Amino acid sequence: MARFHRLAVARVAPAAEDAVAVTLALPDALRAAFAHVPGQHVTVRHGDIRRTYSIASPVGAEALTVGVRHVPGGAFSTHATRALAAGHALDVLPPAGRFTLRPRPGHFAAITGGSGITPVLSMAATLLATEPGARFTLLRSDRSAASAMFLDEVADLKDRHPGRFQALHALTREERHAGLPTGRLDEARLKELLPALLNVADVDGWYLCGPLGLTGAGRAALRALGVRRERVHTELFHVGDAPPVAAGAPAAAGDTGATLTATLEGRRASWPVVPGETLLSAVLRNRPDAPWACRGGVCGTCRARLTDGRVRMDRNYALEEPELAAGYVLACQARPLTDRVDLDFDA
Repeated sequence: MARFHRLAVARVAPAAEDAVAVTLALPDALRAAFAHVPGQHVTVRHGDIRRTYSIASPVGAEALTVGVRHVPGGAFSTHATRALAAGHALDVLPPAGRFTLRPRPGHFAAITGGSGITPVLSMAATLLATEPGARFTLLRSDRSAASAMFLDEVADLKDRHPGRFQALHALTREERHAGLPTGRLDEARLKELLPALLNVADVDGWYLCGPLGLTGAGRAALRALGVRRERVHTELFHVGDAPPVAAGAPAAAGDTGATLTATLEGRRASWPVVPGETLLSAVLRNRPDAPWACRGGVCGTCRARLTDGRVRMDRNYALEEPELAAGYVLACQARPLTDRVDLDFDA
């Protein structure tokens, strides 16, 4: 089980008008632990707060850089954008996540919105530096040029890899004299734009990252254009409040009582599930070292394999179909449907 490490903040620099790039120093003893696959994220702990942030730096960089956008009322993002400075320190978990692009030959493309550029920047920079025959196409969307994160870094990729890196930028709230017309990248617009931008069928992997509306539109457009589902990879940055349970949904057994047996770091134990709580909450009452970060069904940190019983997940924005078919669930969203359930966090 990964544990938190205290990392020194080497630099905090503007990444956009409302965002910063936080660079963390990596001591030699922790370089192996913090080696990442392009697209992965880290979990940062600040007091009782945990937040996940994607890694922007390419593989092999001397330090690890994450992008943090200020969220109104956000406890950690406010601290990071207004108070965090070089010389401070943060508790950080080693990289995790399955929204990744391992460098290999081919043509890859991404559709990003807002902070969704962060993991894709690491993907593109690493791929282009390590695979001479690879190409990358980026279609990004932001409210305005001032709100767009890592503009200089994207421009640098275009300068260093002409002919291999193509980037188009759509703004939703700002008129420009050149480039794409102002407006959202909805499904209809993407179905028209993507075939004009590249040969959709020749792309070896699609990476969609950003808010739910954009990633949903991207999935729908690619499906309509004949792209196979296994070539499309998605990561969300924010999905809002959890939706209410649909009428007619099966009642959770935990509402009247259930027993959870969990395997964590080789130790197996059983505990009661308090009526109305998720399986992660039941585990944390007894094993505070259990893995978790967002508790919103987005990051996938609390993924565990269901080995016995049945559960209902309130939401799922982290697990792909093959993972669901293999029995994996998000403990932060899972509620028991049977009197006994068994989770394996080590699987």
